[in-house]
Amino acid sequence: MNQKNDQELTVQDNIVVTMDYVLNVDGELLEKTESNHPVEFIQGLGQIIPGLEREMSGMRIGESKEVSVTPEDGYGVLDEEAYAEIPREEFPEDIPVEQGVAILLRDEDGDEQEAHIVEIEENLVRLNLNHPLAGKDLHFEVKVVALREASEEEILHGHVHHN
Repeated sequence: MNQKNDQELTVQDNIVVTMDYVLNVDGELLEKTESNHPVEFIQGLGQIIPGLEREMSGMRIGESKEVSVTPEDGYGVLDEEAYAEIPREEFPEDIPVEQGVAILLRDEDGDEQEAHIVEIEENLVRLNLNHPLAGKDLHFEVKVVALREASEEEILHGHVHHN
């Protein structure tokens, strides 16, 4: 493989991208990386939301960009059917039954899904199974901190390896 100088690289498939970002939703700061804790991912493997991955393509080290991502290219549109009603007595005593509390559900196959308590009635608890950012427009400020070619092993394993 022809090794490029890191300064010549751009964000493209099979490149490890190190980035800082700020995420605003509905005019409110939701997340912000600290310069000593950037995010790393391999471009083209679907490790970040599709709209952000697409918009970062072609960026270079040191480049910044503002990116708006629609729900369809982010965490999906709000699914009005993705709610569940659970009898209150089925909740373990160590889980606070309070509106807004996030809980982890496990299905018969052992797969986990996060849900949030949205409504509490006398004998029933209503859960929202949508991602918390489903249906939201996401506004990012991103900065590419570093780029390097992913190793064959990283590509095969589907994630960044740290030495």
